[in-house]
Amino acid sequence: MHKLEKLLISAIKKNAPNKHFGLLFSGGIDSLILAFYLKKLKYNFTCYTSSLKNNKELEYTKKAAKHLKLKLKYRTIETKEIPTYLKKIIPELKQTNPITVSIALTIHVASELARRDKIDTIFSGLGADEIFGGYARHKESKNLNKDLKEGLEKVYNDDLKRDKIIAKLNKLVIKAPFLEKELVDYAIGLPKEFKIKGKINKFILRELAIKNKIKKEYALKPKKAAQYSSKFDKAIEKLAKKQNLPKSKYLNHFFNLGILFSSGKDSCYATYLMKKQNYPISCLITIKSKNPDSYMYHTPNIDLAKIQAKAMRIPIIFQETEGEKESELKELEIVLKKAKEKYDLQGIVTGALFSDYQRERIEKIADKLELKVFSPLWHKDQETEMNELIENKFKIIFTSIAADGLDKTWLNKLITKEDINKLVKLNKKIGINIAGEGGEFESLVLDCPLFNKKIEILDSEIIDENKNTAKLIIKKAKLSSK
Repeated sequence: MHKLEKLLISAIKKNAPNKHFGLLFSGGIDSLILAFYLKKLKYNFTCYTSSLKNNKELEYTKKAAKHLKLKLKYRTIETKEIPTYLKKIIPELKQTNPITVSIALTIHVASELARRDKIDTIFSGLGADEIFGGYARHKESKNLNKDLKEGLEKVYNDDLKRDKIIAKLNKLVIKAPFLEKELVDYAIGLPKEFKIKGKINKFILRELAIKNKIKKEYALKPKKAAQYSSKFDKAIEKLAKKQNLPKSKYLNHFFNLGILFSSGKDSCYATYLMKKQNYPISCLITIKSKNPDSYMYHTPNIDLAKIQAKAMRIPIIFQETEGEKESELKELEIVLKKAKEKYDLQGIVTGALFSDYQRERIEKIADKLELKVFSPLWHKDQETEMNELIENKFKIIFTSIAADGLDKTWLNKLITKEDINKLVKLNKKIGINIAGEGGEFESLVLDCPLFNKKIEILDSEIIDENKNTAKLIIKKAKLSSK
C-alpha cells in the first residue's frame, strides 16, 4: 500500500504543471484518488465533467466533489445538441465506433469548459482499469496479469490516441498518471488478490482511498463507464432510433467519404456498400490515365464515369496522369488533396479486392493526407462478389477481355449468373480470376440501385487484337429512364 501511494504521488508530480490545470472528474475511484492526491499535494486544479441534462449520475459526481471539497465545473447538454458535437468530433476521430464516440463526446464537452478557463493541461484517470483490473471481465480472468498487459496495448494504441485527439481539438494536452511506467510495472506485477477481492475490483486502489478516509460510499462505488454515466451513449441510441438505424450506421452519417471511382463494377459496388452503411458520399474521384496499360488505374471508357456520377447525383473530380509507373501516384495525391479540401473528406473508399500494389500505395498517400481508407471488398471471395452484383441488380458489361477462354462475344453484353458460372469453370480449368482481378477483363456498370437513370449505349465499336484480346470502344452514350 505504501509503495503504491509513493508511486502514484510520483506519477502525479511528473505530470502536473506548475500552474492551474484541469482534471476530468466523474467521481469514480480513478478520478477520485487522483483528485485526493492533487488536493493533498496542494496543486491548483479544477475538476471538469459533462453529462446529459437531467442525469441523476451528475448528482453523485457533485456529491463526490463536495466530499473532497473540490472545485467542480460541469456542463449539461440536451439530446438535440449532440449532432452538432458529433459533426466536430467524428471527423477528428476518423472512426464511428459507438463506444469510442460516446467517450470522446464526454471528454470533449468537459474539455470545452477547461478551454474556456484558459487551461492547457488536463488530467485523466485513463489506464487505472487496465493495471488494477477494473472491468467485469477481469473477475473471471484465469490469467489476469496477462490479460491486463493485452488491455494496456489497446489503451496505448486506441484509447490514449482518442483522448489526445479530443484534447488537441480543445487546445489541451492530456496527462494520464496511471500510465507512468514505474506505476504500470508495479501494478501489473501485483497478484490477482490485490486487484480482485470477491465482487470488488481495483481492490488495492479502493483500499488506498479508504485508508485516506474517503467514505466507502465513494471509494467502493462500482465502475460505470463514462459513456454510460454521462448518458451520452443512451442519447445517441435515441437519436439513431428516430432514424430507424443502429448506432453505428447513425454515426457513419457524420463521416464524409470520397470514392476512388473507375466506372467499373468494383468501385461502383464499393460505393453501394458504403452507402448502405449510411456513410455520406461527397464526391467521386477519377484518374484518367493516358497510358492504357497503367499499373494503377482502370482506363477503358473512363469518361463514362461522368455519366455515372450524374446518374448517382454525386459530384466527380477528374485528374489526368501520364500513367508512368510510380510517378502516376503524384497525380493521385494532387486530386485527393483537392477533393479533401473541396468536400471536407475524412476518408476515401477503394474497390480493391486483392491488389497489394494498389492498396499499399493508396494507403501511403491517404496517411500523408490524414484520410482513412475503406476497402469494403478487400479479400472478398471473387465468385461471391460477382454473384452479389447480380443479386443486387447491377447491370454490368465487359469493356475489354485479355485472357484464354474469353473472346469478343463477352463484350457489350449484360453479365448473367450463367456467365459467372462459366467464369467459375474457367477458373477451375485454367486459373482465370473470376472477378477479373488479374486484368482478364474490365467492366462498366450501366445500371445499379445507386442510379436514378440507366446508361444507354448508342454507338460503339469492338476492336479485337487476337482471339482472346479485344476492347469495346463506346463512342456515344446517354442516360435514359429506367
